[in-house]
Amino acid sequence: MAVKPIPEGYNTLSPSLAVDNAAEAIEFYKRAFGAQERGRMEGPGGTIAHAELQIGDSVVMLADPMPQASTRTPKEIGGTTVSLFMYVEDVDAVVRQAVDAGATLTMPVDDMFWGDRFGSVTDPFGHSWSVATHVEDVPPEEMAERGKAAMAELMG
Repeated sequence: MAVKPIPEGYNTLSPSLAVDNAAEAIEFYKRAFGAQERGRMEGPGGTIAHAELQIGDSVVMLADPMPQASTRTPKEIGGTTVSLFMYVEDVDAVVRQAVDAGATLTMPVDDMFWGDRFGSVTDPFGHSWSVATHVEDVPPEEMAERGKAAMAELMG
């Protein structure tokens, strides 16, 4: 049997996070998002060189910062340049669970013009998580109108 170019159990795109204290982050993601640990490789000095978590049907990879790696932690750069976007069955419950586990609420859950119920949190390691439940299929013309109205409201 031929080797698959995309291994079984992986999607085309999988985020990989640099986190301070990866072992602690793994436990947080289990509590906050129901993550299942798929495996880990120990690094020097008790660090984690690579770990994989399953959240829903997706894989999130993470590791403690390594000097030779090109990724930096949010703490190191003073913020983050990405947000992980996650569709779930019940956004209100997942955001509440994440906050109860130690995340900071950065945008309360609300219905959005594009048809999602949406909110966001920042985890204790500085990564931003956008969480949504799709609640309405919005036709393109109506989406454009709603978008214009939402932007006008934002601009005051």
